[in-house]
Amino acid sequence: MDKTSPNQAVLTSCQAKGLDVFERQGNVFLTGAAGTGKSFLLQRYLAGKPTASFPIVASTGAAAVLVGGRTFHSFFGLGILEGGPDAAVLRALRSRKLISRLNRACCVIIDEVSMLPGTTLKAAETVARRARGSSEPWGGLRIIAVGDFAQLPPVTPDKKDKDWAFLHPVWQESDFQPALLSTVMRTQDIEFLTILNFVREGIVNDQVHEFLNRRITTSTEREEGTRLYPHRAQAEAYNLRRLEAIARPLRSFQTQYTGKEQFIEAAKKVVPIPETLLLKEGALIMMRKNDITGGLHYVNGSLGYIQDIMDDSLGITLFSGEEIEVGREKFSYLDGDGNEVIAAWNFPVTLAWATTIHKAQGASLDRMIVDLHQLWEPGQAYVALSRVRSGSGLMIERWSPASILAEPLVTQFYNTLADQAQKYVPRPLYVPPRAMQEVPSVKRKVGLVRQQRAQTIARLIKEKVSLENIAEQWGIKQERVILYIEKLLASGAKFDIQYLTSNIPDRQKISDAFEECGHDFLKPVFEALGGRVPYETLRLVRCARYTEILEKADNPQAEKNGG
Repeated sequence: MDKTSPNQAVLTSCQAKGLDVFERQGNVFLTGAAGTGKSFLLQRYLAGKPTASFPIVASTGAAAVLVGGRTFHSFFGLGILEGGPDAAVLRALRSRKLISRLNRACCVIIDEVSMLPGTTLKAAETVARRARGSSEPWGGLRIIAVGDFAQLPPVTPDKKDKDWAFLHPVWQESDFQPALLSTVMRTQDIEFLTILNFVREGIVNDQVHEFLNRRITTSTEREEGTRLYPHRAQAEAYNLRRLEAIARPLRSFQTQYTGKEQFIEAAKKVVPIPETLLLKEGALIMMRKNDITGGLHYVNGSLGYIQDIMDDSLGITLFSGEEIEVGREKFSYLDGDGNEVIAAWNFPVTLAWATTIHKAQGASLDRMIVDLHQLWEPGQAYVALSRVRSGSGLMIERWSPASILAEPLVTQFYNTLADQAQKYVPRPLYVPPRAMQEVPSVKRKVGLVRQQRAQTIARLIKEKVSLENIAEQWGIKQERVILYIEKLLASGAKFDIQYLTSNIPDRQKISDAFEECGHDFLKPVFEALGGRVPYETLRLVRCARYTEILEKADNPQAEKNGG
């Protein structure tokens, strides 16, 4: 997520409208240009909400570490999608922990959704739907997707065309309400904002030519700032060369990893600090975390110089002129349940003479030098240029019009999204399921409604009204009616529901699977039937078998006579 000014307190008009979208029912797509405050708005909405009910997941491990969340793939149990999406879904549904956390959550925030292929998003939606035993999109789980498709695209190996999530049917099925942010908070440089908007759409006109040419710096070696390169090897080589040029003692700090051994190698690839941090007094560094002291002195991407190096702290002078002292801090790598499996401890800084465009995503740089000559991905130039706070902090080594690329499908998508956002009609307020338990008056009211509904459903079943008609009468889904039936039976109610299962295909095969696997858990039965029978059907058949068992227990003579 992009990091805006740490001192922002007041919502912009588009952020206020976005917060209203959050407060309403339905899934949400939070998007906008770089620096519009997507992260700030999301943090505002999530303030005070429990993590277990509102987990944050990120499309990549690096993004997950920075937002204090976990990866999308681990949360939905998809792994690396070995064997394809269908096989990954079946493997995921074997995990009781996964089913538990998906039923415990009421809203999942997906960060950097633009980097997720559509097929991967669909696999997660299928897992959620089956794990929660509901035919609703995502099984009724609320989704807040966050990202900008105009930035880095999804990784789709072995495919010529990008598997954009917004083109997949799952995007339309999810019915995302747009929260479109347009006011850029990272910079108030109007000329620079205009250029960024052109580059975002892949437009290279006279205004863009003139601006970029004006920012070309021929002797960049004497300029201080972070250089952005497309390749990691270029960035690492430049950092080491500049560090060697400082005639001061070299200090080396090993990153300490604690946790499960099998996760350490994976963690090394995603935490934003190196295995060995090399520093000298006078080195240019970048902060890789937001200020955790509450003082809001810096954000991820703030630049400064090392003034003092001690065993347990660093003295740093930021470009703002402020002097700070930082100690070693922890970067956590979490599993799907949100448990810390690896902790990486070191100073939260990296050498900042150079970094890659990819690693700079999410950072706000004070001063930047960039090579825009041989870029190949749509959005790369835009991501690079939008990292810097203002045009005055931008220096360009060289650039080529061929490097300023935009994906036409993305441009078309955002044009449609802007029209949709303008026509936004507020939906009813969103009430998290567990929030009702915290308000006694609401709880009493809801309890009375449920009691009345349960009594009516019991009466309709005795009258042999169809499941479809019962659901329609109460304005609820059929799986919700089945849940009421389960609760009624558990409370001791007795009625015949065999008529509700008479038309279910393979009714006997399902019943046999329960006979073999038992009635306590649906998952073993679901797996025994090859994952082909929806959970709501299994619930209904289980209820019918339960009524049969009760009837036989009450009338053993009928069972003996075959009646």
